[in-house]
Amino acid sequence: MEPFADYESHDATGLADLVRREEVHPLELFEAAAQRLEALNPRLNAVVYPDLDRAREAAAAAPREGAFAGVPFLVKDLGAAVAGLPYTQSSRSRAGYVAAADNDIVARYRRAGLVILGKTNTPEFGLSPVTESEMHGPARNPWDPERTPGGSSGGSAAAVAAGMVPMAHGNDGGGSIRMPAAHCGLFGLKPTRGRSTWGPDYMECWLGLSEQHGLTRSVRDSARLLDATHGAPPGAAYRAAPPPCPFAEEVGADPGRRRIAFTTSALLDEAPQDPDCIAAVEDAARLCAELGHEVEEARPPLNIPEIVDAFVTLTGGEGAFQIAESERLTGRKVRSRDVELVTWIIRIIGRQRSAADLDHAFDVMRRTGRVMAEFLSRYDVLLTATLAQPSWPIGELDLSAADRATLAVVKKAPAKPLVRAVVKQLAGEILRPMPNTPLGNLTGQPAMSVPLYWNAAGLPVGVQFIGRVEEEGLLFRLAAQLEAARPWWDRRPDLD
Repeated sequence: MEPFADYESHDATGLADLVRREEVHPLELFEAAAQRLEALNPRLNAVVYPDLDRAREAAAAAPREGAFAGVPFLVKDLGAAVAGLPYTQSSRSRAGYVAAADNDIVARYRRAGLVILGKTNTPEFGLSPVTESEMHGPARNPWDPERTPGGSSGGSAAAVAAGMVPMAHGNDGGGSIRMPAAHCGLFGLKPTRGRSTWGPDYMECWLGLSEQHGLTRSVRDSARLLDATHGAPPGAAYRAAPPPCPFAEEVGADPGRRRIAFTTSALLDEAPQDPDCIAAVEDAARLCAELGHEVEEARPPLNIPEIVDAFVTLTGGEGAFQIAESERLTGRKVRSRDVELVTWIIRIIGRQRSAADLDHAFDVMRRTGRVMAEFLSRYDVLLTATLAQPSWPIGELDLSAADRATLAVVKKAPAKPLVRAVVKQLAGEILRPMPNTPLGNLTGQPAMSVPLYWNAAGLPVGVQFIGRVEEEGLLFRLAAQLEAARPWWDRRPDLD
């Protein structure tokens, strides 16, 4: 069957509508997606486990019903098991491990009619803001293949921005949906804590920091995808209240006149942000004012050192847990050579932090949530830059020779004073480009990156809106209004 010639002119909602009206067959969509993937993936390294033969069979048998009937889709190789495909999370410690069954989020994708073409590139265990694992190599940004698409949903973002699929799975434990969306000119929403599922194997991920969702070109696709997948499993520690109406109905609804706070300062860093990121926030603030919103410069009072240390504690705990999970899943002892150097150091950090340290980190999470709740009692949303700088060259965050030498010493002799010094260094280096996104993960608030600005070099620079807990509906209303006022659909990278 011939590829659907008009594939890239439609979002996922539009493609599904064509399938339901029998104007196009799912196989035509598959052939168009497969053609794009095979042509572009060697250049972008977005998809690490293609599954085109099974996807072709699924498309041939796809029913013409469901929210996304017959629409091609990709799943991130982190936080989502697809039956019969490798599930490595870009770690050599899980080499050879193949998932026996779909987990809940993937089963929901299939029920919505999505046709899964494969799995996308990630950093090892999602522990980096760039997708440059030693196992799979770097994913590349379609806007400039010498630059990063971000992490940890970098492969998914690159695939969507390149037009391989209209949307793809992602998850977000510190900005891992929003950061790649900002780098790749996409819309990316992190839902409220407890909105999504990690079942059946886990009740939560990243100690409550992470949520499942996706990266999309259009706001309406994001809303419909959340309608198709939301709902925590029975027994989950956090359960967001059901939305008052379908999220899709929020798209296009009048957001009303909203009180919007904005800041051009970083939320979790004292260092100034890149002028392009500042310009993007100021531009978005002006646009919001032109749309009739009440816009005011303000920022919440945050204890930055305490919050950063809490985030390091939680990240260390997750790093240690993931290595233990590798041992459980594969039945093999994980040696330091089986994971990247930084991952092993993060494991050391997690193992050295005490139960009291973890309890303190959770207390910081709760107190910071109260600070943000009080701040957003005066404002409806907070506007910031998504990242502190536009997409940077691949390899820019690589360890220097001196850093590697220091970490090698820690790896061999992890004395606590030396580890504390390394923690300060690593936290600064990892959080410096991403000082705005982890806050929403710590507090559980929904947050979205919106592609409203491109810099002089032609790179997208996303802006972030943080909303109140369980108020994704307001974010969708606001995002749709911004999308209508400043359309980004036709802004595509030149990949010829």
